[in-house]
Amino acid sequence: MSTLALIGVAGAVAASALHVAFWWLESITFRRPAVWSRFGVESQRDADVIAPMAFNQGFYNLFIAIGTLVGVVILLDGDTQLGWSIMLFGCGMMVGAAFVLASTTFQLWRAAVMQGGPPLVCIVTGVFALT
Repeated sequence: MSTLALIGVAGAVAASALHVAFWWLESITFRRPAVWSRFGVESQRDADVIAPMAFNQGFYNLFIAIGTLVGVVILLDGDTQLGWSIMLFGCGMMVGAAFVLASTTFQLWRAAVMQGGPPLVCIVTGVFALT
């Protein structure tokens, strides 16, 4: 595997790890003040209202991470075309979600870069590794 391909795989794994962490925050620990305050929620009452949506969003992030990691495993198992296809699809969804986050409000740009940076690395290096 080329260096570019390895960087792409590392980007996909890092992006997946972040999305598993997002799942943990949104689906498991969201009702804690230390967690909901990170999302700009101002009160426990508001957090309780938002919690079902955060729970759903967390599992969305988990499923994207799992799918992307399935692509990594398939790639490392030798099916280059299928592995890259699944990996790039998952990372593309992550980058798309990061653009939506960034377009919501300027204050979320930093979070969007954190969310979208690693999968974008995978996409860019993957495209070059495949050509």
